[in-house]
Amino acid sequence: MCRRAPGPLRACLSGWGWEGGALGFLIYRASLASWRGVSHYGLFAMGFLLPLSLLVLLAVACPGGRSARRCWAARAQSPGGSSPTLSATTAPFWMRISPNFIAVRPGSSVWLNCSSSCPLLEGSTLHTGLRRGQKLSGPSWISFQLLDVRAWSSEVHCFLTCAGVTRGATARIHAYKPPHRVILEPPVLEGREYILRCHVTHVFPVGFLVVTLQRGGRVIYSESLERFTGLDLANVTLTYKFQAWPHDLWKPVTCHARLNLDGLVVGSSSAPVTLTSMAWSSASKALASTSIAAFVGILLVLGAVYLRKYLLMQSEV
Repeated sequence: MCRRAPGPLRACLSGWGWEGGALGFLIYRASLASWRGVSHYGLFAMGFLLPLSLLVLLAVACPGGRSARRCWAARAQSPGGSSPTLSATTAPFWMRISPNFIAVRPGSSVWLNCSSSCPLLEGSTLHTGLRRGQKLSGPSWISFQLLDVRAWSSEVHCFLTCAGVTRGATARIHAYKPPHRVILEPPVLEGREYILRCHVTHVFPVGFLVVTLQRGGRVIYSESLERFTGLDLANVTLTYKFQAWPHDLWKPVTCHARLNLDGLVVGSSSAPVTLTSMAWSSASKALASTSIAAFVGILLVLGAVYLRKYLLMQSEV
């Protein structure tokens, strides 16, 4: 609102803020005093200072270098002549699920925790094919219990909602059973070939099992059973034949069973056995026994012949 003052000046005391109003009032008093003064020099000074004062007033009322038209338009649109205020935006939040990878024995139960930086969650969702148990929660977290985990690999998806924004995280659960026992039979020699049999008992999942034979600390054979897709505990027998050489004798042989579950490696090993020249197959043992019996028979016959000759010589004397 502007008030008419005596003289050519018009002071607008409202709509400019506290600083603009005070400066306008000072200009008004100065102009009034100048008008009442009859000095021509005073009129000249007032005419010189008036544009400069208006520029200062505009600078105070419209900071930031905006033009007067834009400043007045912004003040006209804002209630009470105040500057507009920016609306607050929703701050982003993080979330995680822990543990994000876990390996358990078949039939075990696990707890998964979904936590976030949100001060007050609006909702939560869990997507999984596993059976659910108890659930615990707080302002910024929630924990789920999963029961009777038997599938070798399961994915769990957790979603949290904060201020209308939903974020998710994924965990993976593996169920496994390490080998109960790894048994390596004593080697059997057939001709010049040894036969090795390794037994791996009660292992799961078989499709991730690798069986390795080592002689003297060096791998002589390794086999992956990834072609087997059974979902039950299984017993595995590996049979391997190899030709034996003299330098292979008396070297320890071991069997190793290893489960490789996407980075988690569990396994077991057998007791060592030794390659010796005394390792015979049943046919070889029968042949050896027959040969020994024949050799003993020949010795007995020769002994009987020599004994008879000796007795004849004694009787002639």
